Amino acid sequence: MRRIVLKVGSAVLTEQNRIAGERMQNLVNLIAKLKESHEVILVSSGAVAAGYTELKLDKKVLANKQALASIGQPLLLRRYKKKLERFGILPAQVLVTAANFNTDQQVAKAKSVIEKLLENRVLPIINENDATAVEELVLGDNDQLSAYAAYHFNADMLVILSDIDAYYDKDPRHHTDAKVRKIVNHIDRDELEREVTPHGSFATGGIVTKLKAANFMLARGRSTFLASGFDLCDAEDFLLKGVHNGGTLFVPGKE
Repeated sequence: MRRIVLKVGSAVLTEQNRIAGERMQNLVNLIAKLKESHEVILVSSGAVAAGYTELKLDKKVLANKQALASIGQPLLLRRYKKKLERFGILPAQVLVTAANFNTDQQVAKAKSVIEKLLENRVLPIINENDATAVEELVLGDNDQLSAYAAYHFNADMLVILSDIDAYYDKDPRHHTDAKVRKIVNHIDRDELEREVTPHGSFATGGIVTKLKAANFMLARGRSTFLASGFDLCDAEDFLLKGVHNGGTLFVPGKE
């Protein structure tokens, strides 16, 4: 059975300073379909947004953001649990930091938990332990976390669902003639060193962090698929039918 890490960002899961319920339901529907033929690990943002629905703190202040994350984590998991119940899927929260991937011993401990959950058909929902991981929270890079998880937990593929529906040859927000790069085997260094430009008020990434995640996977012989998290048709077609209509596949190989 193929194993995938599915990463969904804050830009998809949040709308007008709250959790986007319909988008989360669509994501859960996709997960339920995938679990019929795949082992699925979910890396989910959205804890800060969930916390903000209960306590309106200034998200620009680090301590406030950490507090919102700690409030929001159980709320986010409760929302997932409720939506997953109709499919008979039990979720489990797995909070990690970069330290969990620093040594083979740390990786082995985290991996043993993931393996036991998957063995019992449980859906691991991974997020950073934002309340204590100060540096990680400042960088806010769940894209990188998902790449670490995909590699160290032996996933066959990383799938990033985002407000960015593909990797283009130029910025589609400023160039009407921008074209999707459907298959990418190599990412230029200057693309990886561009300024990070998150789109939403709770988002912390942008295309650069997704390229870095994909590059991490490429360097280790693994593939990444980037597609829209707003409209899941491209992801469903690719993952369930093997049809590549939209989105970008980063795959090792020669151009």
